[in-house]
Amino acid sequence: MDRRRDFILIVDDNEDMSQVLCETLEYEGYEVAVAGNARAALKELSKRMPDLILLDVKLPGMDGFKALEEMKKINGNLLAIMLTAYCDVKSAVRAMKLGAYDYITKPFDDDELRIVIKKALNAGRLEKEVADLRKRLEDFSGAQEFKSESPRFCQALKQVKTVAPTNMTVILQGESGTGKEVIARMVHMNSFRKEMPFVAIDCGTLPETLAESELFGHEKGAFTGADCRKEGQFESARGGTLFLDEITNLSDSVQAKLLRVIQERKIHRLGSDKDIEVDVRIIVATNLTFAAEVREGNFRADLYHRLNEFSIEIPPLRERREDIIPLGLHFLKEANREFNKDIKGLSSEAIRKILDYDWPGNIREMRNVIRRAVLLTDSDSITTSILPLPVKADCPSLGTDMQSAFEKGTSLKELTGKLTRELEKQMIEKALEQSNNNKSRAAKILKIDRMTLYSKIKSFGL
Repeated sequence: MDRRRDFILIVDDNEDMSQVLCETLEYEGYEVAVAGNARAALKELSKRMPDLILLDVKLPGMDGFKALEEMKKINGNLLAIMLTAYCDVKSAVRAMKLGAYDYITKPFDDDELRIVIKKALNAGRLEKEVADLRKRLEDFSGAQEFKSESPRFCQALKQVKTVAPTNMTVILQGESGTGKEVIARMVHMNSFRKEMPFVAIDCGTLPETLAESELFGHEKGAFTGADCRKEGQFESARGGTLFLDEITNLSDSVQAKLLRVIQERKIHRLGSDKDIEVDVRIIVATNLTFAAEVREGNFRADLYHRLNEFSIEIPPLRERREDIIPLGLHFLKEANREFNKDIKGLSSEAIRKILDYDWPGNIREMRNVIRRAVLLTDSDSITTSILPLPVKADCPSLGTDMQSAFEKGTSLKELTGKLTRELEKQMIEKALEQSNNNKSRAAKILKIDRMTLYSKIKSFGL
């Protein structure tokens, strides 16, 4: 799961200079291509967009300035460093006005070039990251147009505002789909690090053999297949925030190294003994219970206590039912924009089904359900017939507790018993509602005797 190498295009008609640059940059771990003139460079851009261009001013035919103008027409955000054998202030100013990142005079020192290239690429990454964050924040702010009526969720948002301006490590706990990454981004964007990168890693998808390399980086030749130096995500997030989602999936050996990094605020790449200082704010998340994972020996107690400076619990959607309809309407508006539709809302029966459903997949599941419904709806409102079977069925959904039981190998008999009990409870609640809490009438609706009904009401705590 190696991160993509930065691709640099060298545009220079001096073959010796191009060869030297190519060898230097490949040794540094970059992917490199060479074009001998502007036309060849523009042709290369039509095939693949480089992360950075080293562009000589003096080129046969179209010069570097005109080439840069043409390249900017193709991609206005293209990064370019101009190279020239002549130190000319006017040329430097012209290059900057055309959108060049920097201007270097030949002959240049290799270290100087490496530094300028790294700064340019970091600036490009930061610009993309900021644009991505702005888009995500716009999406999130849209989701928060309503005022949450859920006390537990309001408490979580209050905690975000409290901890964000600090440098404390934060633990986010909540089921899958509850929006842990969104909350992590909120913490980042309300902190003094908001102009720096936010880097998110799903530890659940990291193969154990690559986790250390992904987090801390590696040197060329550190292991089979390491054909170049690679910067780890700690370095990519330097100055900003590193979000480690589903951290409980990391192996014990990686957990031990992570503990050392957090304590010392230093990393070293695989294959290197050189320490690199990193200033990173860490946020971690899990859909499990940290205390239980520690108790069962699945997560290191010392790492947990080091991380647990501040903890925020994000409630599942079924425990913030006050927000279900406002969220559903937000996702409806979002899907209307995506599919160029004008669905006005949901039918009263569809609203009832949505409110009754447990949403084991939480907000992520709700967004998918509403999005699909908008796509399939031909009328001006979403009806029950459009909803997927688990949502519209008049039976309990396989909620999170049941899903957990299933994954742990609970028997079919036990699962059936739980489903039957939940169905009984829902039917009794419905009968009591229809009979205005008249238990004799409710017993007749259910076709059971009053004593049995009383016994079940007491059993269910109704």
